[in-house]
Amino acid sequence: MANYEKPDSWSLRARKEAYPARSVYKLKEMDEKFRLIPPLGRAFRALDLGAAPGSWSLYTLRKLSGGRGGKAGIAEDSFLAAADLSPLSRQYDRGLFDRENFCFVRGDIRTEETRNALLSRGPYRLVMSDAAPATMGNRQIDTLRSLELAEAVLRYGEEGLERGGSMVLKVFQGGDTAGLLKKIRELFETARSFKPAACRRESFETYYLGLGRR
Repeated sequence: MANYEKPDSWSLRARKEAYPARSVYKLKEMDEKFRLIPPLGRAFRALDLGAAPGSWSLYTLRKLSGGRGGKAGIAEDSFLAAADLSPLSRQYDRGLFDRENFCFVRGDIRTEETRNALLSRGPYRLVMSDAAPATMGNRQIDTLRSLELAEAVLRYGEEGLERGGSMVLKVFQGGDTAGLLKKIRELFETARSFKPAACRRESFETYYLGLGRR
């Protein structure tokens, strides 16, 4: 098993820029490359699945509000919903997680209760997920569990995205990931895989994107 105890340059940068985890730079790179999140002032509704500790949600809210403290405010119709089994870190949010245009549901994204609570707040322009299973060190088992989560996220994309919307999800490479990508191609105008620079070199994670919900 890899040792992730020692902070790398991405982790140190996240602390400096007030994010709870290095994963924020994976979303940032994909956002800049594929224009997932609109600039300040444009109405936008998004869903963050497997959100804890909160870096992706925090990045989205900061971008929509124009900065760390969100002093510029967020467009009236913009909204972010998020869900995870674990609570979000409140170390750096500076009150953004307390705003009316943010809702956090603590629960399993695979259950009907959580799904209904999140979909009732849609439809969304973006469904995003950095969710990963608790790994065991057995690549076959870890990959199967990751695929199960990815399939659950894809269902949110099927049911909760508006036409023209986008989806990004994490998956461990291996298993029937080709089948998953095929399903994404059927739902979106464009489907592709992408591995951000902030992914650890030894990690077998990658991201699938669906752009332009049919």
